[in-house]
Amino acid sequence: MEPILEVEALKKVYGRAANRTTALNGISFQVMKGEFLGIMGSSGSGKSTLLNCIATVISADSGKILMDKTPVQNLKGAALAEYRGKKIGYLFQNFELLDNLTGRENILLPLSIHNVSEKESGERLSRLASYLEIEEVLDKFPAQMSGGQKQRIAAARALILNPSMVLADEPTGALDSKNANTLMTKLAGMNEDEDTTILMVTHDCSAASFCKRILFIRDGELFHELRRDVPGESRTSFYERIVNVVACMGGGSANVI
Repeated sequence: MEPILEVEALKKVYGRAANRTTALNGISFQVMKGEFLGIMGSSGSGKSTLLNCIATVISADSGKILMDKTPVQNLKGAALAEYRGKKIGYLFQNFELLDNLTGRENILLPLSIHNVSEKESGERLSRLASYLEIEEVLDKFPAQMSGGQKQRIAAARALILNPSMVLADEPTGALDSKNANTLMTKLAGMNEDEDTTILMVTHDCSAASFCKRILFIRDGELFHELRRDVPGESRTSFYERIVNVVACMGGGSANVI
């Protein structure tokens, strides 16, 4: 199977001289199509910097990021807009919904920007709304929604353009345990049923247990890797293995942010 994303020897340094901080120190890995990959690490480990480099929010100092064999760093103008709009979908911790738009309008906004037909937009919205169970809040404004409903609206917006990969940045960070479990169940379901590729940064061991593979980052370098490839392994068992790695990294799960 061909990788959809390739990260090669990625480096990122902040500051200069005495204030110099290495956020990424030569990280390399691949994400395969249809994979659900989690990234975990302590505060300042570099995982958010990594996600932002992939999303082209910031630029790496050296190394390569290839999406479908195309160097992301070389993209300009329309090609960069196409990458940000259609190749990746971004799911934020704090929803990032527009308060003056309804749930329906928030979800459909990327489609209008990329000139998707009204008929196709309606079909995509109907399918996602049904799967994510958000039909009842489509015509409500964000202020009228619960945190879980906002995040599922945000998930629909991230998925509406059928991106090659979804980047999820602490998607359960603003949710209670019940809503977090609901969201993760839906994302894992889309990964299984729709072959949706997901790359997720999370501090939550429970959320991470929905992944198929987890990369642990420490001091800007890969520290350990876990795969949920034991035949018949339960999510509870995988969760326990995650917690054990977190403990080896020097803190409880609450410190893995």
